[in-house]
Parts: sequence; C-alpha cells; structure tokens
Amino acid sequence: MLKRINWRAVLIGFAWVLSLSSVIALMSFIEIKKAESTCEKVQVILPGNQFFIERAEVDQILTYKNGLLVGRRLGGINIQDLENKLKANPFIEYAKVYIDMNGVIHADIKQRVPVLRIFNLSGQDFYVDQNGLKIPLSDHFTARVLAANGSILEDFGGNVDTLKTQLGKDLFNTAKYIASDSLWNEQIVQVFVNNNNDIELVPRVGNQKIILGNAINMEEKFRNLLLFYKNALPKVGWDTYSTINLKFKGQIVCERRDSTLLKNASANKNILDSTKTPSIATQDSIQNIL
Repeated sequence: MLKRINWRAVLIGFAWVLSLSSVIALMSFIEIKKAESTCEKVQVILPGNQFFIERAEVDQILTYKNGLLVGRRLGGINIQDLENKLKANPFIEYAKVYIDMNGVIHADIKQRVPVLRIFNLSGQDFYVDQNGLKIPLSDHFTARVLAANGSILEDFGGNVDTLKTQLGKDLFNTAKYIASDSLWNEQIVQVFVNNNNDIELVPRVGNQKIILGNAINMEEKFRNLLLFYKNALPKVGWDTYSTINLKFKGQIVCERRDSTLLKNASANKNILDSTKTPSIATQDSIQNIL
C-alpha cells in the first residue's frame, strides 16, 4: 500500500528552497552591481592615542597597483590583499577592510599598544606591546612607556616576535602590572636588571634601590611595598635605607645607608609576615619604630 503523501511537508520544503534561491539570486545581483560600481571614497578608522602609523602611511598602503582606490571599479580591487598589506605593518594589531553598498571602502585599524621599551646588552632597543610581542621603534613617534635596561639578553630580529627569555617575560609582566596601577605607574620611572638578573625598580619619589627580583608573587611584593611606604618610612625617614629588597617571599630586607644589612626575622625578628600588616625592623625594636 502506498504511503499517503504529506503535502504540507512538501509545500514547506518547497518554500524553503524557493526562499534560499531568492536570497542567493539577490546576493549575486548585489555582488554584480557592486563589482560594476566604482570606489567613491576610502574611510579609515584609526582610534587610540598611539601614533605609530599615520593616515598618510595608511593611504600609501591602500594604493592599488600604484594608483589611488577612488574612481576604480570595485570588481577589480582585491579587498583581501589590501587587508593583508595592512596586517603586515608591525604597528597594526588588527585590520578589517570591507566595501559598503555606497561604494565606500572601509578600513578599520587597531594599532599595537606598547607597555615597555627594552634596551638590551647588544645595543638594541625595541618595544613590547600589551600582548607580550616585540615590535620595532617608530621613525616618527616615541611612546611614553616604562624603560628597562641593564643585563638584558633578550634580542630582537626586527620583526614582530614573542619574548624568548624568562627575564624578558618577567620584565613584560612587571611593566604591565605597573601600567595597570595608577599609583605605581606614577612612582616607578625605570626598570634595571642587575648582574644577578634581579629586576630593580627606580622610583620617582625617594632614592632607594628597590629590588623586585622576578615577577613571581608580584602582587604581594607591591602590596608589601605600599604598606612599607605607609607604615615604616614616615617614621624612620625616607633617607634611612639605600635598598629595599622585596625578592624574598613574605619579607622585606632593607639596607641602611651605612651599609648595615637588616637581618631577617628568622634570626632577629625582621621577617615581614605577608599575611599581616608589614612592619620593618632595624636594630631597634619593632615597637619603637611602628
């Protein structure tokens, strides 16, 4: 016995096929009309406060076969090629090129944002952007970012590249943390790497050498440093110590300007418990200082 035909399902399926065919035909018609149209304008969106790449340079990149885009037939312009040319620029993080119905070519561009400038032992200097990628310097713009120098072996081949050394990654993480905090962004003006590969911070206020060590437990180290600034230095004086060492977990070890090293609490009660409000101990008792 033949099964009864479900005409309702057949009609629904036919309607879907007809609708899909209409959409495809409409899109093909639009593409044909677009290809026959000419470029009326080039609209470049270049947001942000970085000026590594200027509009004139973007216009130069967006030339097609040594000619301007405006007035050319859209069908003869390779949009993907233009987008790839923009992305090849080391200062451009993101680029999207598309054409609207009015014949306007849009180029949406996002520039890279540097957070650190590194001066290495080979005499090279380069930026590290917010994604941890090394990028070259610009001929017409200098970013106001934290600078790092000293015993830095991280090299730069001239092209956008990832950080290769652990020290380079620690420098990046330190710079990114400082840039994210308005207080430390104002207080820390430079980073130096000593011969022990320890990261040292150069403050704007005070002439102490602040030894960070590496980027491990960085939040705790900066929290202890802040409490040290608030609780200890106002009482003992800003010129008492030549060195503030944060590299040891759970403690701050300071050195007087007379080179008397302050011992830690395991021997002389000088360890700063990171779970409590840090205090600083000199050869005087803690109670006499705080």
